[in-house]
Amino acid sequence: MPEVDTHPLDTARKLAESGDLDGAATIFARLAADPAEPDRAQAAVGLAVVLQERGDAPGARTAARTALATGHPEFAAQAACLLAQSFEQEDLLDQARGAWQAALGAGNPAYVPLAHMALARLAAGQQEAEEALRAALATADPEIASRAAQALAELLLEDGEAGEAAEALLTALSVPDVADVPRLRALLGIAHLEMACAEFAGAIEEGGDAETAALAIELLARTLPLRGRDEDAERVWRYGLDSADERLAEDVRLRLNRGA
Repeated sequence: MPEVDTHPLDTARKLAESGDLDGAATIFARLAADPAEPDRAQAAVGLAVVLQERGDAPGARTAARTALATGHPEFAAQAACLLAQSFEQEDLLDQARGAWQAALGAGNPAYVPLAHMALARLAAGQQEAEEALRAALATADPEIASRAAQALAELLLEDGEAGEAAEALLTALSVPDVADVPRLRALLGIAHLEMACAEFAGAIEEGGDAETAALAIELLARTLPLRGRDEDAERVWRYGLDSADERLAEDVRLRLNRGA
């Protein structure tokens, strides 16, 4: 039996830890129902957790909303996260987004990175996802900033925005103790490869002397396969080999055969 002077919250936690979820829920519910109870927010979060474990999702959400309504800087934020996760488990995505927004509104910086990443994951469109990922990156959380930068860079690379992708990755790499540095650097290298391809292509389009054009053609054709674009590389070689400029075509032919 718990000691007489044990705080009810401690008693409820011990009951929950021992597997007596019903007993824990009874105490948490009594505390959460009292508007004058100083630990109401914490009790409501505890009730939400216990009810979720019992499989009572609606009851858990009601308890989480009670905690959220208190505006408590810690437990309101926790409640919003619990509420959001509960909605996600049932694919209620609009409600989940609203709950994650509530987590942001709770004003506790500890929950901001997680909420932004969740909003990016649940975004209705790419622009919304990018905005959430940029917000997550801006928190400078070592783990979240790394994940956000990676996801953002991949989206930007798909859209041909290699420069912006590189900027995002460099921002993450500037975060003290940022996680997964090797992956960030690998993606940064990919971004630079894409930028290099764009510059080589630009040099070809600009024309110029045959030697420079042939160099740009070779560099582009040899770089594209690094990005899995073998067919594009073949087209670049063919463009040079079929040039009406005989000097350019011959120079390209020599460069191609040199690598054979």
